[in-house]
Amino acid sequence: MNLAYIPSPSHGVLYLGSLPLRGYAFCIIIGVFVAVWFGNRRWIARGGQPGTVADIAVWAVPFGLVGGRLYHVITDYELYFGAGRDWVDAFKVWEGGLGIWGAIALGALGAWIGARRRGVPMPAYADAVAPGIAFAQAIGRWGNWFNQELYGRETHVPWALHITSSEGGRVPGYYHPTFLYESLWCVGVGLLVIWADRRFRLGHGRAFALYVAAYCVGRGWIEYMRVDDAHHILGLRLNDWTALVVFLLAVTYMVVSAKKRPGREAVVEPGAVSAGDAAEDTTPDTDAEGEDEAGTAGRTAPAADKTEPAPAPDSKPEPESAEKS
Repeated sequence: MNLAYIPSPSHGVLYLGSLPLRGYAFCIIIGVFVAVWFGNRRWIARGGQPGTVADIAVWAVPFGLVGGRLYHVITDYELYFGAGRDWVDAFKVWEGGLGIWGAIALGALGAWIGARRRGVPMPAYADAVAPGIAFAQAIGRWGNWFNQELYGRETHVPWALHITSSEGGRVPGYYHPTFLYESLWCVGVGLLVIWADRRFRLGHGRAFALYVAAYCVGRGWIEYMRVDDAHHILGLRLNDWTALVVFLLAVTYMVVSAKKRPGREAVVEPGAVSAGDAAEDTTPDTDAEGEDEAGTAGRTAPAADKTEPAPAPDSKPEPESAEKS
């Protein structure tokens, strides 16, 4: 028996008075709130308008939930369509079962639709919300703790997870808390993206690609520790293969994008340009040396005062700096 361990909750339902709220759903809701709040701050810092992230999230979140559930049901179809199973359970999202790969893929489609309707560049939006998504995943993983699911091999480390439920084929005992490992890893991924974005001024979707690549690295070794049933290909779990393929795609995108479109794009939303400035040249300088870390390059500069004297004929503007990302 372990002297120190992480206890599991006796049940996965929280009650707000007489209203039941499942712990899994509660973690997902809090994660979405954090992602939208933090993404909104980063979007405004880049020159966007308040509320844009939330407006696009109205499309991205439902698509993401559907995509996550579809991936889970398709890859674990025997849980819902096998002998003695009830296919109606496939719709019970609150009981757990959201595949991050499907959530990100279909969520990105929903975000693309919302971004087009809003008239903002999708890559810039993805970069703004990337660390917030990582933090949301870190919070959402605690939903697995409420459900006593997705744990690793048996262990006697002081931080072992004590599984007490015997439902669904579980064997009570002490196991590696892979939900906690992934939660901490996602926090690290979010901090990495924030640092790299400030240090290298990532743009054109590269901050989002970094989030994807870094998450895949962690998911690979964490997935290898898990003991829940999964499909295997050449000795590796399906999610390990998925993480490997997505990692390679994300890294390839970062390399190709950095060569073709260096620097960081400016953010100028259609509603941010006033009618009085419409006649002025509002094309932003995407690599201006004077842009601060808060990302103010996307804001439209005020019109020049017509009464100021013109510069001397021999004066030359300072050359623009070609920043590397």
